[in-house]
Amino acid sequence: MKTKLLFVAILIMASCNNNNKDSKTSLTVKETTEKEVVNKGGDDLEIYDFNGLQPLLNKTDDTVYVINFWATWCAPCVKELPYFEDLYANYKDDNVEVILVSLDFPHQFETKLKPFIKKNKLQAKVVVLDDVDSNSWIPKVNKDWSGSIPATIIYKNDKRSFFEKSFTYNELENELKKFLN
Repeated sequence: MKTKLLFVAILIMASCNNNNKDSKTSLTVKETTEKEVVNKGGDDLEIYDFNGLQPLLNKTDDTVYVINFWATWCAPCVKELPYFEDLYANYKDDNVEVILVSLDFPHQFETKLKPFIKKNKLQAKVVVLDDVDSNSWIPKVNKDWSGSIPATIIYKNDKRSFFEKSFTYNELENELKKFLN
């Protein structure tokens, strides 16, 4: 069942390429080599292809990074998001950065993702991965990743752990503590 859902999600993502902006949405788009920032009404949404996201997955600066791949349409992802928010609030002064990588579909950025972020008052950094070539980038994130979400990477410099599962707060905190010295 999980594999069928993943296949359907990949097919949908492939059909939702975001190369052309809908002129009716009055978005201001700034493009760089790494990301594009979509701004509407003062709310920035950082949208990366995998090449732009990859540097966030490989920093070497003595910070512990907790990277969670999620989507608003993924019930287990939404259920665990408060734990990542709590982790962010409890450890933001301890050299820990939480980054929530949304895999939401491009046509839902304005109607689903941005309202979800506002409604839930997400404080951790939220970025969007908009790269339809998931067969290419999934194994680059982790060679054993099936592509199912939620998925989480915790890393500090060259030490890294990957999880393809949902977390409770205690489980997440226990994994984080393995990286804190």
